[in-house]
Amino acid sequence: MLSSVQMARFVARGSVRLDAVVPPEMNAEALPVLDDGVPPVPYGTPVSQAFKPGSFPRRLLELPQVAGALRSLVGPEPTVDHHAVHIREPHGGEAQPLHADAIIDVRPDAFDVQLMYYPQQVTLEMGGTLSVPGSHLRRTNESDTGRYQNLRGQDRLVCPAGTVVFLHHGLWHGGRRNDSDSRRYMFKIRFNPRVRQRLLWDTSDLHDPEVHAELDTHFPWYEQASGRLERYNRALLWRELTGDDTFDIEHWVTRTANRPQEAAV
Repeated sequence: MLSSVQMARFVARGSVRLDAVVPPEMNAEALPVLDDGVPPVPYGTPVSQAFKPGSFPRRLLELPQVAGALRSLVGPEPTVDHHAVHIREPHGGEAQPLHADAIIDVRPDAFDVQLMYYPQQVTLEMGGTLSVPGSHLRRTNESDTGRYQNLRGQDRLVCPAGTVVFLHHGLWHGGRRNDSDSRRYMFKIRFNPRVRQRLLWDTSDLHDPEVHAELDTHFPWYEQASGRLERYNRALLWRELTGDDTFDIEHWVTRTANRPQEAAV
């Protein structure tokens, strides 16, 4: 399970990364499996029915750290929205525009997550996924952000083999061009929650000061004024995730939620 500090980091950054959690033998097995393709799954299929027992995707999702993170984020038995295998040939492809994987999604109290699995080491030359930390709560429609080429503080994925990354559905991201001599593989699955996403993780550190510090993180691309709105929206989401309607950053939510009911005398 994720800790409260890790969940707060996810709420702030829009992603959580698990380095080298898939064992080498599974990573080696993954390459021919992904070459052959993973059979499609109808939208909304419960994860236990989406992938057969013993299949590679099922065993990937049953790895303890992967299963724990998934449950912490979307709860037990989420549904599979869709999945896809992305392969970039050596010295091939073009950089994707920055995008979010959804139409405008204004849910303030729920989110989907996307698992991204990298079965091989990803070097800078291989052009792994680029993402913009802290962009997930700024509402956009898919590739509205495509005109932006580079943003301060963006993250170009470089990782060891067997790394799994979970993204909030709204995070701005895009695959880069592969300038290496190797094929680059990535397998993704998007999950929809079926339960209320409240206190699903290990809450033993819920009151650790690092939780507030993570939620108050400032990213380099934020504007001075609009950047405050990102942190405000994090506070709203954290209230939903914890059920604590007193949580705040800089008194912002408390101020805007002020609705006195007592009549003046």
